[in-house]
Amino acid sequence: MNTQDQIEKFKQIKYELTRFMMIYKFALEEIETKIDILKQEFQMLHDYSPIEHTKSRIKSPESIMNKMLRKNSELSLDAIKSSIKDIAGLRITCSFISDIYQVSAMLQKQDDLKVLGVKDYIKNPKPNGYQSLHLLVEVPVFLSDCQEHVCVEVQIRTIAMDFWASLEHKIFYKYSQAVPEHLTRELKNAADKAYELDLQMERLHREIKEIKDAQGDDSDAELRQIMINNQQFNLPASFIKLLGE
Repeated sequence: MNTQDQIEKFKQIKYELTRFMMIYKFALEEIETKIDILKQEFQMLHDYSPIEHTKSRIKSPESIMNKMLRKNSELSLDAIKSSIKDIAGLRITCSFISDIYQVSAMLQKQDDLKVLGVKDYIKNPKPNGYQSLHLLVEVPVFLSDCQEHVCVEVQIRTIAMDFWASLEHKIFYKYSQAVPEHLTRELKNAADKAYELDLQMERLHREIKEIKDAQGDDSDAELRQIMINNQQFNLPASFIKLLGE
């Protein structure tokens, strides 16, 4: 193969790889838009959102290649797509455990998302104490010349679960030797305490909501106001009366 042929071959590989990574980027943007809509809906209608924040990431080509080598798999784009399901990942952080299952249910009800798998590490934590709810969903991406169906891994967890997982990852990141048993035991104990805190905060949240609902102290002025896109609108009494008829 002469130099010009090598250049053309490299250009073709670069084009295919760029397109391959691009569709995962677009898939993440599609599902992030869905999450943002749900978050705004709850904030506007209920003055509360089960979604605290989100964080997305796409595996680097180097990371993808290393994972394929560990799997002893063929190094082709088709093989990568069928073998690695977490190239695109989205993490959703919630305040309470109940929020996790609520967000999961809302996503699973979306007609254009195909749920490929669910792993509940909250009801069944990993041996090290890791807790989270994992959804593997297939997202449609519409390009200029075709439609692609792309896998995205969605992890939904509480703030406490995310705090524990982030620190656990930092502690053991690329740890090349066997982890001392007392450290794994302490981390598992920390995970148990984080879960206990989640349960306590869930109970407090529920009790405070029950007290607020029982008081029913919404003023007439508050009931006549709505907030859309950070803009407050006052509802005319005649308009409310008309809708109520």
